[in-house]
Amino acid sequence: MSCGEPHETDCSEVLDHLYEFLDHEMPDSDCTKFEVHFEECSPCLEKYGLEQAVKKLVKRCCGQDDVPTDLRAKVMGRIELIRSGQTVPEHDVTAAPATPQES
Repeated sequence: MSCGEPHETDCSEVLDHLYEFLDHEMPDSDCTKFEVHFEECSPCLEKYGLEQAVKKLVKRCCGQDDVPTDLRAKVMGRIELIRSGQTVPEHDVTAAPATPQES
């Protein structure tokens, strides 16, 4: 997505790292670049607002549940595979293989 206008920070970069911004997981200098971009770019600001609202809704509805460490690691591993452009297997490669039933 792009608004078609030139910006110091490209729309695609902002959208690719939107959750890092929302989660405060980026350096202050990058946060400042994103804030400037949102001031200039209404489509990205709208997307930011939508994602922020979804995050708040999920936190309100599911925020009390603890996430198992191994599940978090699996999800983060898949996210990294997707970000790096690698093929993500359709089945869970970390799950134990199914054992055949005895007759």
